[in-house]
Amino acid sequence: MATFKEITQAQISLLCQGFYAGVDEVGRGPLVGDVVTAAVVLDPNNPIAGLNDSKKLSEKKRLALFAEINQKALDVSVGRASPAEIDELNILHATMLAMQRAVAGLKARPERILVDGNRVPDFGIESHAVIKGDGLIAGISAASIIAKVVRDQEMDALDARYPQFGFAKHKGYPTKAHFEALEQHGVLAEHRKSFRPVQARLSRDD
Repeated sequence: MATFKEITQAQISLLCQGFYAGVDEVGRGPLVGDVVTAAVVLDPNNPIAGLNDSKKLSEKKRLALFAEINQKALDVSVGRASPAEIDELNILHATMLAMQRAVAGLKARPERILVDGNRVPDFGIESHAVIKGDGLIAGISAASIIAKVVRDQEMDALDARYPQFGFAKHKGYPTKAHFEALEQHGVLAEHRKSFRPVQARLSRDD
């Protein structure tokens, strides 16, 4: 595995040659729900304009690109790890597991895997970690958009079940509103019980 902290355009071009999959995750920081990953194999003959780090895009733009990626990409796969797996493995190892699941879900085996960040799990094939890759490499950008939209939709669904928590607004992240809802309404089955604020709330119920 190679890790690229500062990557040149020439290195990007070399990494993106051939049949590669971009991989990214969303949801390491929230107190609730799955950590969601995506693996995307873009079609070099059918480019998608406007790809970028999902956090830098408006919701409207993300949704439009989400539809376009699913339409134009050669392959899209989503992986995840549950709150129970996060509690058992810790968030880092659960994220690596979710990435492996996303890649395993691809219909075809790519020549290499390019992952946003500074770590990659064992995919059994050539893989590279690219710091800030979600803003530099189109396939990773696409994966970040897929994972972000999927997880946001899941938080919207959770909000419909537990409107008192406001998940549609804060997406499960540790905000003041989330802390207040935890304090008032307690811990849900979907919360990550190994995360400190959730642990603290559970301890007050003992």
